[in-house]
Amino acid sequence: MISSSLIQKYNVPGPRYTSYPTVPYWDKEGINVNDWIRTFQQSFNESNSTKGISIYIHLPYCESLCTFCACHKHITARHDVEEPYISTLLKEWKLYLDLFPDKPVLREIHLGGGTPTFFSTKNLQHLIGSLLETVELHKDYEFSFEGHPNNTTKEHLQTLYNLGFTRVSFGVQDYAEKVQEAIHRIQPFENVKNVTEWAREIGYTSISHDLVFGLPFQTVGNIIDTINKTIELKPDRISFYSYAHVPWVKGVGQRGFEDKDIPKDSFKRKLYEVGKHMLLNYGFVETGMDHFALPSDALFKAFDNANMHRNFMGYTTNPTQLMIGLGMSSISDSWYSFAQNEKTVKEYQDRVEKGELPIFKGHLLNEEDLIIRRHILNLMCHFETSWANENQRFEGLEDTLERLKEMQNDGLVYICDEKLVIPKTARAFVRNVCMAFDLKLVRNKPETQLFSLTV
Repeated sequence: MISSSLIQKYNVPGPRYTSYPTVPYWDKEGINVNDWIRTFQQSFNESNSTKGISIYIHLPYCESLCTFCACHKHITARHDVEEPYISTLLKEWKLYLDLFPDKPVLREIHLGGGTPTFFSTKNLQHLIGSLLETVELHKDYEFSFEGHPNNTTKEHLQTLYNLGFTRVSFGVQDYAEKVQEAIHRIQPFENVKNVTEWAREIGYTSISHDLVFGLPFQTVGNIIDTINKTIELKPDRISFYSYAHVPWVKGVGQRGFEDKDIPKDSFKRKLYEVGKHMLLNYGFVETGMDHFALPSDALFKAFDNANMHRNFMGYTTNPTQLMIGLGMSSISDSWYSFAQNEKTVKEYQDRVEKGELPIFKGHLLNEEDLIIRRHILNLMCHFETSWANENQRFEGLEDTLERLKEMQNDGLVYICDEKLVIPKTARAFVRNVCMAFDLKLVRNKPETQLFSLTV
């Protein structure tokens, strides 16, 4: 168990590092569309024939608002929005097809949201089927989607499986009724049981459950009950996230409870440690920040082989260099730059209908950014990094090592022979270690709180 004094000391606001630089530190002037096109074409030429590309598709609609959620979504009960939105997605994809030098080799699709299973099977069939007609499949392709247990049907699972989807992630959060009421996510265990068993019966090779600790009114007993129920269903992979309380973010509906209702500091960490201990005892292995997998799962194998990757989809087994984000608010990543689409459905659709890539902001990485990005990616995926080679060094390295001395004295990192390792007992502090490398953050500390707490 991590000591309370270390939690108090290091529990500060910090990024989750799905990218470097993090979004608040992207260039204020954004990215020139021509620079974005140049960099994604460069990345495509370098990696398409070997690694292939990834596609993230943002399906933003939800029928009701979950008050713990910080995702970009659009709340509606009207399903007549489905076909126009899918039409726009396919038009946006056509804009990219016209710019690719060759036929794309598709390695990965991930459907996120919002609620992807808000969409009918007919419309999902049309979307994915139309996209697949335009690509070649990588020999190691993997398609995945996020499913809401309350509205994912067996037909959804079968339709997507027939299209090549073999991984599904179900948002569970917590089974306690009081917690579910506070976060406006009423979700009986029976619903999760049904979708999990259907997925296994159909043939999905990786079934994931997303759990959250630190939710309002959550107790140790709630965590024990939720983990026990989760283990009963035997998912292959578990995400055990820290609730990110960021009510200051515009558009976030985190207003269904008060700050005093949220577990904090050492008690919040105890919720995680109790859950983690149960998962490890059952046979799950920690495979990245907040992630656990059985040794038979592809995520564990990628972690074990040092092949795991992290991007705006989270952890992935596919280390693709180019990820194209389709849909409102989606972020694309060429490795050399980031580009984010318009954040509202209307603005996104208006731009695409005009024949424009719907980008409204982004960042072109410089040489220093690229080196720091690699170090932070190493830490987030492998819990270690090295600067033994000249191309891994950067001008602020000595100052970075100086910032890490206190963490080294506290036993949170080992530094030796131009290499840093985060021991298993200190992996909870990986975000803090990354912050020491984050030169954008060091040089320009925010005057207001931008990020959730690290521990």
